[in-house]
Amino acid sequence: MIDSIRGCGLSGMRIDKEDLRRKLSIPEYLRVAMSNAIRRKEGEPPADTCQSDVIVDGNGVQPPEAPMVVFINSRSGGRHGPELKERLQELMGKEQVFDLSEVKPHEFVQYGLACLEKLAELGDFCAKDTRQKMRIVVAGGDGTVGWVLGSVGELNKQGREPVPPVAIIPLGTGNDLSRSFGWGGSFPFAWKSAVKRTLQRASAGPICRLDSWHAVIQMPSGEVVDPPHSLKPTEDCALDQGLQIEGALPEKVNCYEGVFYNYFSIGMDAQVAYGFHHLRNEKPYLAQVNILWLQLHSGLVPHTLHK
Repeated sequence: MIDSIRGCGLSGMRIDKEDLRRKLSIPEYLRVAMSNAIRRKEGEPPADTCQSDVIVDGNGVQPPEAPMVVFINSRSGGRHGPELKERLQELMGKEQVFDLSEVKPHEFVQYGLACLEKLAELGDFCAKDTRQKMRIVVAGGDGTVGWVLGSVGELNKQGREPVPPVAIIPLGTGNDLSRSFGWGGSFPFAWKSAVKRTLQRASAGPICRLDSWHAVIQMPSGEVVDPPHSLKPTEDCALDQGLQIEGALPEKVNCYEGVFYNYFSIGMDAQVAYGFHHLRNEKPYLAQVNILWLQLHSGLVPHTLHK
């Protein structure tokens, strides 16, 4: 079970930009420490940060009311991706907005959050409170959201709780997860004001449970594949002897495992979606009508699993 933040209506409410910034912004020394930890790929904060008077007494800086980070797939949403990234950095600060082409979700979990946890162990009250209240917003499509959820879900396995809940800014192809949880199914027309409302909703929205499935995929060794971010190669895998396959069983197999949400496709529609994914990366200017293209060419509409 993964936590997701359900959208709630705030239409017509005026949100002051500076008030929102104060509510969401992580103190600068923590932002810098996390950013440096991710850059160095080390969970340990630098020695000069640990020796700060702020950390020794833990009372020098007030923790934010709703600390938050955003992951954005700047390639999604056509021309809106880079503009949205700039808008988010304006509202929250540069170090709290991660472009997925530069910082991967597992790096944030492994190094950024680990840095906060280490500072909390050293007696930094602000770092401890920030870690406990942390929330995440993902600006992207279903694939991007699933990628972030899978990385954040590793915290459960490692016993590093609480696991930050996740909200969504729909910026992708299908946006079915976003639609299911009340965040909308398409990028809003008046998006500059909508981004403020989304961040406000994400800071205080009710937390709901999201079902997830663990998938293991096996294939004969030697097959060349470029798996999506949600699937990772694993060595701990043995071929199921009960499988019915044509011909002799392969001596070696390649195994991939991951987590999926909402829907999982195998077959023609998966092949079409996979091909489109590569086309979008190579020629993003052709990806302006993603979901229409997929539905017309596959003849299938993505499914949403409702609880």
